[in-house]
Amino acid sequence: MTMPTTRKISTPRPHSSSSAANLTRRGWLAATGAGTAALMLKQDQLQAHTHSAAPPGMTMDAQEATVVFTNTTVANPDLVQDDVALAVEGDRIAAIGPTEEVVERYRRAEQYDGRGKALFPGLINTHAHMRAVIARGFNEDFGFPNTAGLAISPASLLEGEEGNLMVQVAALEAIRTGTTTIVEYTGNVGRQAAVLADSGLRCVLAEGIRDAENVPGPMSTRAMARAVSETPRFSASLRDEGMQRISDLFSTWHGARNGRVSVFPAAALTETSSPELLRAVREFAETHDLGYTIHLNQSRAEYEFMVMHHGLRPAEYLDRHDFLGPRLFAAHARYVNTEEVALLGRSGTIIAHQAGMAANRGISPPIPELRAAGCPIALGTDNNTNDVFEVMRIAMLTERIRRNRDGDEVPGLQPQPEDVLADCTQGGALAVQQPDTLGTLEVGKKADLLVVDMLRAHLVPAGRVISALVHSGHPGDIESVMVDGRFVMRDRDVLTMDEDAIIREADAVGRRIWDQVLEASPLNVPRLRR
Repeated sequence: MTMPTTRKISTPRPHSSSSAANLTRRGWLAATGAGTAALMLKQDQLQAHTHSAAPPGMTMDAQEATVVFTNTTVANPDLVQDDVALAVEGDRIAAIGPTEEVVERYRRAEQYDGRGKALFPGLINTHAHMRAVIARGFNEDFGFPNTAGLAISPASLLEGEEGNLMVQVAALEAIRTGTTTIVEYTGNVGRQAAVLADSGLRCVLAEGIRDAENVPGPMSTRAMARAVSETPRFSASLRDEGMQRISDLFSTWHGARNGRVSVFPAAALTETSSPELLRAVREFAETHDLGYTIHLNQSRAEYEFMVMHHGLRPAEYLDRHDFLGPRLFAAHARYVNTEEVALLGRSGTIIAHQAGMAANRGISPPIPELRAAGCPIALGTDNNTNDVFEVMRIAMLTERIRRNRDGDEVPGLQPQPEDVLADCTQGGALAVQQPDTLGTLEVGKKADLLVVDMLRAHLVPAGRVISALVHSGHPGDIESVMVDGRFVMRDRDVLTMDEDAIIREADAVGRRIWDQVLEASPLNVPRLRR
């Protein structure tokens, strides 16, 4: 019997069916619901695929229940196992070991040929605003604050179900780029709960609330920060309305879809949150054993506003009101100072690092210092894109640049690809309060995984599969994605949505909206002189 090869990573780390063809996607959505429509459109394909893959005599139910990935590589951040099999039974990983032994144990299982493939833990996106894809190709390039001066906001031109259409496009992108869990963080997030749950992703619905009456937000310009000359006023009724939305959403959705859907409370912004709101959010999370989140230190204007009106920088304000802690994953931390880093570290606050958006806006947060202080790091995408796969590479490279700037003796040594994969998977699992079930491929954990085709010109030869993938891979290498033991993408075919129809309609909506936007205010792109 061939025994599996194991490589221990010892690098130290600091802390379309015909009946539906004549219906438009929007009509189908209105008639039956986005997820039901997509699943019915895919039903014939799914049944054909299932029966064609099943050995003679196997029922469809048995086929769906157990899958064995044979002769493959299982790649975790701290352990890579070559030439093994991984069995999925129900929604869990049931076995990892020599292929002959696992196949013998699960003789009636479907076998997925893993030769030339590697299995990776599903990626976890801890900070997304999925409807914001409408601003793709624009919002990345005009800074924060945005300097384009559009006369019309693109998002304001979305009509009817088009906001949910943007969420579907974002979910498609997330699946194709290896995300299995996504945190959708916005106000009134319930309006997109069903369409997001129907995508098959594991999702956290983070309902962001505020209670400031006279504070525009987020604070993006210093002039805006100075313009609020009066003391911030906070409204108990706004706060109560927000907490009621959180409670209602939690009652309706938390634990739905076999536990794939979670609901977390969230404060929208530091500058729009009273001490009472912070207390209410934290207490809700503690009562229900949840995580919670907030935007923190997004801009210079934010910390100037907080100092001006509260006499404290943003992290100091949260600390003063007992909001920091290991349940909190704070997004951004771009402009934290030394004292704030220490507070965040001592409290065990998790940092959701949006490396791609930070780089777009010309800033690299002090991730090395935050790590050293004791903050776990997770990754997210923020606006416009939902590709956390690419975020891993950007996070690794920008942190190396920052460490070199700060005097690393050997430039380019840290972090390693294994470190950023751990941030995205294990750090993400910690942020969504599921470290015992997500984040690594281990027996007993949820079967959220990626199948990556490693036999690609840009991936061979490779001394380390994780390094090859993070440095040189791209989402097109992902062959299949499984969430909760079910394929949401198989052989590069997304199974939970009618991808072609969604993309066609999203393109038409985008063209209509951007034609109106650009007619009202043509863009002046600030090109370099040549």
